[in-house]
Amino acid sequence: MKMRSAWRALIVASLCATAASPVIAAAERGVADPARWPAIASPAADPAVEARIDALIAAMSLEQKVGQIVQGDIGSTTPEDVATYHLGSVLNGGSSSPGGDEFGAAAAWVAAADAYYEASMRPNGTLPRIPVMWGSDAVHGHNNIVGATLFPHNIGLGAARNPALMERIGQVTAIEMRVTGLDWTFAPTIAVARDDRWGRTYESFGEDPAIATSYAAALVHGIQGRRGDADWLKGPHIIATAKHFLADGGTAGGRDRGDAQIDEAELIRLHAPAYVAALNADVQSVMASFSGWNGAKMHGNSSLLTGVLKQRWGFDGLVVGDWDGHARVPGCSPTDCPASIAAGLDLYMGPASWKGLYASTLAAARSGTLPMPRLDDAVRRILRVKLRAGLFEAGKPSARPYAGRFELLGAPDHRAVARQAVRESLVLLKNNGVLPLKAGARILVAGDGADNVAKQSGGWTLTWQGTGTKPEHFPGATSIFAGVRDAAAGNGGTAELSVDGRYTVKPDAAIVVFGEDPYAEFQGDRADLYFDDTRGNLDTMKRLKAAGIPVVAVFLSGRPLWVNRHINAADAFVAAWLPGSEGGGVADLLFGKADFTGKLPFSWPADAKGAPLNVGDADYRPLYPFGFGLALADRKPALPLSEDPGIMVEQPVTGPIFARGRATGTRLLQIDGANDSPQAISGAADNGAIAVRPVDRDAQEDAREIAWSGKVRGTLIVANPRAADLSGAGPLALTLDLRVDRAPPGPAMLELRCGPGCTARLDIGPRLAALAGRGWQTLSIPLACLPDARLESVTAAFALSSSAPMRFTLSSIALTPIKETSCR
Repeated sequence: MKMRSAWRALIVASLCATAASPVIAAAERGVADPARWPAIASPAADPAVEARIDALIAAMSLEQKVGQIVQGDIGSTTPEDVATYHLGSVLNGGSSSPGGDEFGAAAAWVAAADAYYEASMRPNGTLPRIPVMWGSDAVHGHNNIVGATLFPHNIGLGAARNPALMERIGQVTAIEMRVTGLDWTFAPTIAVARDDRWGRTYESFGEDPAIATSYAAALVHGIQGRRGDADWLKGPHIIATAKHFLADGGTAGGRDRGDAQIDEAELIRLHAPAYVAALNADVQSVMASFSGWNGAKMHGNSSLLTGVLKQRWGFDGLVVGDWDGHARVPGCSPTDCPASIAAGLDLYMGPASWKGLYASTLAAARSGTLPMPRLDDAVRRILRVKLRAGLFEAGKPSARPYAGRFELLGAPDHRAVARQAVRESLVLLKNNGVLPLKAGARILVAGDGADNVAKQSGGWTLTWQGTGTKPEHFPGATSIFAGVRDAAAGNGGTAELSVDGRYTVKPDAAIVVFGEDPYAEFQGDRADLYFDDTRGNLDTMKRLKAAGIPVVAVFLSGRPLWVNRHINAADAFVAAWLPGSEGGGVADLLFGKADFTGKLPFSWPADAKGAPLNVGDADYRPLYPFGFGLALADRKPALPLSEDPGIMVEQPVTGPIFARGRATGTRLLQIDGANDSPQAISGAADNGAIAVRPVDRDAQEDAREIAWSGKVRGTLIVANPRAADLSGAGPLALTLDLRVDRAPPGPAMLELRCGPGCTARLDIGPRLAALAGRGWQTLSIPLACLPDARLESVTAAFALSSSAPMRFTLSSIALTPIKETSCR
């Protein structure tokens, strides 16, 4: 009884952590009322399975139980670790792979799967043997594997409005995962994105929950099969995951890992229906979201994880965390968070923190801080999924159906499904009559996306961000140019590739393929929806148009963006989203082999401001509405569009970047912490790593006091909404006007961020320490003192990161021209 009382007390504590006042409505502090949510009739448990679970739990040691609820990343977890710590599962994160080779052979994955499995089954006295599971983000096909079929990202699939096709996509993905020995995908993502500035918008099927709701069951059935069938979760099927629970697409400002600030009715209306559909299809895993609801982080929200998901909806599968997501729960850290398990999480995802997490969880279980009934329930859920999936009888991964049949990776029939998905995903926004392209035509194909499978595939492609790849990493894939070349030849014509649009013989028509470069998660968060055409594609289009050449624009993007200038410069404009490996599907439509049937899954913006724009809004003024999409027969001249983006695009290169208590121009003052995404702030803010508050220097709130807690790494950032070129401004220095109130006892790293994979760093901790206690001072640091800084593409000229406690008051930061450089 004491243990049960302790369990209840811990759950109550996790609820109270989000409470502000009894006067405030529960929903306003992130506490749901399960009775308001739709009910689900969940299937009855299998008595034989439950009896096996009872016997296993009775025979398990406490260490085994704790190990089952901890998941490590293969980049930080060896097979020996699985054996020693009884780990129940492993994962490969977006940039993890066997042997650290992101482009390694598929056979290496099978061998690694065998090694982890054999470690989990190694005899250990009288303890029962429990097979390990391996989870992977197969979000648009088995996208971690060289040569696998890459489907369009969800945003494109949302344009197709075809649930039957989704089921086939799920089937193909499951089979290709089975080939490499894996048994669990962290998909489908059934987020409903409501702010297109979110960096994961392309992982959403659309702004209307009806699309994700219509797809959820089809995808789960494709991946898992159907309950009652002999191959449910077995044979060609694997375990699916509905993610990210809940409202990951509804955060304020479109901030990844942010906070959904909506009432409970809106939470239910927009973000619950797809989960109801997934649970009705018997999805076996649900992933908790990094994000929060009205201030309560999902990894610690017992009213949703337990009250709604498990009790109201009767979900009896497992709830898995996201990448150290438990660390954002109040009072928790990456290595210690019993409150998250108390709230209803069953399986920590502790990629590199797993060992400390294991130790603290074991200690909490021994002391009763983590009550045994809750631990046993979490273990029961994990074992239930493993038993249903037949893992206890399946043998090592290489001996399971489809394993090692590498000819199935990117098999012709699989690619045919992906090509169909591409055809159905494209949305035709404009056609002045140039489409379909005529048989026998001479076609010029231009743009930096024309012959670029990586760009057309986007993030979560071989690497987390989809960057750092080469053409040889996509065997069997077809770029858009290659697809156009083959289609033109099949129609008696020709196609020539010229990225900059130059030609020697005038073509009959030109196709310009351009768009966003790959990104994933918070690295894709934006301040606005202005398309940054840094590759000169608009100039290419205008030059071709001026020469009397009809121009077809094929726009690659993970969200709608303001591209009015490009639409005006084109005779036809195609929103191609991120089509994946089968560029031939694009050519099919351009040449009229099939018609355009895709409809916008998101409203297309009339300006670049980025304010949420969703069908049903009271003031709904899109450029193209949700559901818009032309067919080839819809040929009519389009009126010129306004080329005023509605925002400031250019801003001075030099001068203040922070003044009078705020970032200048369109820049953003941001803070972030360990395992968090940058949070734009305007007033007081505290994310546990950094606390910022307005203070007075010469005028009211004209400065900011910034305090690092020292608990976790924190960073203060002045970010550009788009990359700035400082290379032509001559020698520059960052000049800070500040008062150091508490010197850092350790490093304080000044950073200049210059695009993906580019960060120049300099430890200015000693300089700050030298200014401590001396009142207001000016600190000037030449940019030339930051090694390896690339000034052509600066996304943040100032970022200061530290894991040590420190405090200073900041009045201004400026980029100032200098004559001499001294790095002393």
